[in-house]
Amino acid sequence: MNPFNDCYRDRRVLITGVTGFKGAWLASWLHRLGARLAGYADCIPTEPSLFAATGLEQRLQMTWGDVRDGAAVQAAFDAFQPEIVFHLAAQSLVARSYSEPVLTFETNVAGTANVLEAIRHTPSVAAGVIITSDKCYRNVEWEWGYREDDRLGGDDPYSASKAAAELIIHAYQASYFRTGAAISSVRAGNVIGGGDWADNRIVPDCARAWSRGERVAVRNPGATRPWQHVLEPLSGYLLTGSRLLGESDGIRGEAFNFGPPPGPGNTVAELIEALLRHWPGCAWDAMPATLVGKESHLLQLSSEKAMHRLAWRPTMTFAQTARLTAQWYNRYYCHQTPMADLTAQQLDEYEQLARTRHQPWISHED
Repeated sequence: MNPFNDCYRDRRVLITGVTGFKGAWLASWLHRLGARLAGYADCIPTEPSLFAATGLEQRLQMTWGDVRDGAAVQAAFDAFQPEIVFHLAAQSLVARSYSEPVLTFETNVAGTANVLEAIRHTPSVAAGVIITSDKCYRNVEWEWGYREDDRLGGDDPYSASKAAAELIIHAYQASYFRTGAAISSVRAGNVIGGGDWADNRIVPDCARAWSRGERVAVRNPGATRPWQHVLEPLSGYLLTGSRLLGESDGIRGEAFNFGPPPGPGNTVAELIEALLRHWPGCAWDAMPATLVGKESHLLQLSSEKAMHRLAWRPTMTFAQTARLTAQWYNRYYCHQTPMADLTAQQLDEYEQLARTRHQPWISHED
């Protein structure tokens, strides 16, 4: 197998937010692909941590710094001279955005501008993939998926910060990146998978409670979300980066959604029941909402543009997504399997599954 046409082998790749859930999975995959890695982050955000437990700090050139510090960001770029940048550093929790709105805007808006400035002032950078969120759309809770040209906005500080980040990306593209480095923004749905220990997220909340034999309290069981395994959008990010590096199909400055297969979506309750099929003997209870502010009830994402322009499509079904997620946590908590082994095994399984599904980003051996 030859994922992404081997374009990341020996490339200098910088990941901001590398210590987070998605950042650690992305770094693990890029290391597997033979990239020369650098990371930028202000801290290890959780304990336990996928980044720490998989020994990623020993596999990359790490710079500890705040994405809100433009000079520090530029210094990290100057030291490593990356060829491609994946920007994931963010304040990523809706609940926290209500309690710390200024931090959220500074991190997600000013931080994105700082990274774009560093890309602009670093001649070695050929491409930048800027990760935002499906929450960047003005959610009017309609039944069909949001497309890339739908209205941006947000009623909570997190969603508004991601919409604002998209406006900044567009302005930099129009003003500075018509030539030189090629950038794109990418937006994913609700990402789940092993190795997430953030607070106020349904999957890690379930895993923590069930590992102790406790029932989990669920705040909004009827809410529908575009659930997808973490490796699904990461395959889209990596595919976008490979196309930007080649610049063969004119995707410079474009935005792309990466979501689950088309359909009505699945509720929080349906996700929990799907997880329980692989973690029997546990239970959950509905509880009154406790989050300050509003939570959206219905949110769906259209990936048609990515399917047509990038030939990207989801690899896993909802049932497979739930299985891989539940098995990762169950093996970690109940069977004491090391995180590095779990992560490598699931990367193997995902690449093999992508090959059997004839995904265009993974070549086939005769």
